[in-house]
Amino acid sequence: MDKVMATAAEALADVTDGRSFAVGGFGLSGVPEVLIAALYESGAGGLTVVSNNCGVDGRGLGILLAAGRINRVTGSYIGENKEFARQYLAGELEVELTPQGTLAERLRAGGAGIPAFYTPAGVGTQVAEGGLPWRYAADGSVAVASPPKEVRTFGDVDHILEHAITTDYALVRAARGDRHGNLVFRRAARNFNPLAAMAGRITVAEVEELVEPGVLDPDEIHLPGVFVQRVVALTPEQAADKGIEKRTVRER
Repeated sequence: MDKVMATAAEALADVTDGRSFAVGGFGLSGVPEVLIAALYESGAGGLTVVSNNCGVDGRGLGILLAAGRINRVTGSYIGENKEFARQYLAGELEVELTPQGTLAERLRAGGAGIPAFYTPAGVGTQVAEGGLPWRYAADGSVAVASPPKEVRTFGDVDHILEHAITTDYALVRAARGDRHGNLVFRRAARNFNPLAAMAGRITVAEVEELVEPGVLDPDEIHLPGVFVQRVVALTPEQAADKGIEKRTVRER
């Protein structure tokens, strides 16, 4: 039951080229940066990533993008990641953009063993009708486009069929965790982290504070350890290293 690994590198030692990853975080909040750095150091490439966004330039998943290690991204937000946008528009990266709530539910469904579900989100748009550019050609034409999705009517409202997502690995960050893999997330970090953790066949969690089993009140646990296979305890320096995507201050 003790799932604690000595280092992030040890926790990802079995990763090979071509693997898929669900990665928690939103912007720079709740991003498993230590595990991402270990994945970068592993040298693995040809990766498929499922994440709300793909980090920012020079931080988070952005370091894997800049190194050309990611082949495909399923997400809902490109944001201000210039390298992400450049690779997508240049045809170097395949990108499946999906509504944010749909992405969250696809991850949750994968973890719950639900193969697919219907949602009204995207009805009447290219999300349903197909044709969204997944990959561009070098000349700017669309090389790969999204296919049309099944539409079914429930209660006079059209819904489209969305398929669940499961991945080889999931990388998440939690504020507290015990040796059994039970996790507690803090505030905004409780965004995509629990859902990404559910979708991974092998889920690795970096925790800012490692506690012994029994310390966490069952009522405060956000993700039970059944979804987590490996735990990495962060050093105080690693736990404190949190980036700010946009710093806004008022004039004196």
